[in-house]
Amino acid sequence: MSELMTGEEFDKRYERYGKPLEIDHHGEFIAITEDGRVIVGKNDIEVVDRAIEEFGSGNFILCRAGDKSVGKIRRQQCTLATSTHSST
Repeated sequence: MSELMTGEEFDKRYERYGKPLEIDHHGEFIAITEDGRVIVGKNDIEVVDRAIEEFGSGNFILCRAGDKSVGKIRRQQCTLATSTHSST
């Protein structure tokens, strides 16, 4: 993902790939790629670390299953998932 996505693009991706996971994974964190690959977990840091390892930095969005957050918070989470991450 070379540029920041809009809130609408984020919502569309979540609706398509994240929403179906709400029943079995409510409250868990989901990393979702553009082509629908997902990583689900209870710890946001672990999900982000795995997603960076498997998908590459900037190639996924991060959200919480079933979260009724407004778009602003979702976009902040998206920005977090696209930021550069370095391991120590």
